[in-house]
Amino acid sequence: MSKLLTRLVQAQLSRKHPPENRSHLESLIGGVEKKFDLAVLPETFTTGFLGDTDLPEEDMGGPTVEWMGELAQRHECAIAGSVVIVEGGHRYNRMIFAAPEGVVGTYDKRHLFAYGGENKRYTGGTERVVIKYRGWRINLQVCYDLRFPAWCRNRDDYDLMLLVANWPSKRVGHWSSLLEARAIENQAWVIGVNRVGEDGNGFRYPGQSVVHDPMGQCVLNMGSEENCQVAELDLTELEKVRSQFPFQADADRFQIL
Repeated sequence: MSKLLTRLVQAQLSRKHPPENRSHLESLIGGVEKKFDLAVLPETFTTGFLGDTDLPEEDMGGPTVEWMGELAQRHECAIAGSVVIVEGGHRYNRMIFAAPEGVVGTYDKRHLFAYGGENKRYTGGTERVVIKYRGWRINLQVCYDLRFPAWCRNRDDYDLMLLVANWPSKRVGHWSSLLEARAIENQAWVIGVNRVGEDGNGFRYPGQSVVHDPMGQCVLNMGSEENCQVAELDLTELEKVRSQFPFQADADRFQIL
């Protein structure tokens, strides 16, 4: 499949209200009749960032993962976003990629946001994850991971970097610059989906969900209001860029320990 129709869901989230957030996101995703291949939700879309305190714990058999699977089947597409998952006594900020045939990939956020206390509540992931979906190789990343280019580095193994976030308004300039840089240096499509509104703790979120093409050009910017938009990503365009500008062949080889 050369083209990937992706629906970016830039939403206002209610802190500590998973059922309400699932219902709201479902209405946003279902608000268009046009078919799409992938819908992308923000980070911790059921609770808000660090909003799972005093809530019932969820595992991979819980209501949110089940909801993602049902939604994927109904729309014949994949649904991606991050959820707080408890497994083996550990709590993870886990990005889940659910397709109509089931969950095809998960990624536990590697870089926990110590500045905000995330490292005191969750366990960081250790594995970099690239999944295959409809002919595309997709690298999964979550929010703070964006600041670490070695972790995001294309090792000639992905076509699209998919990043979900709760990125605050006061650092929106960093958000925009880093997403553009990741696209340029990795010669890959880059999608960043952020939330909007206030989170109940006084932190505001600017949206500014974007799509960058493999040359770093911004082909979609969703602004600062809640909305959903569809972007068409073209694998042929990516292959053309990499063929015309074979910069990856000169990249340094390294290993993350």
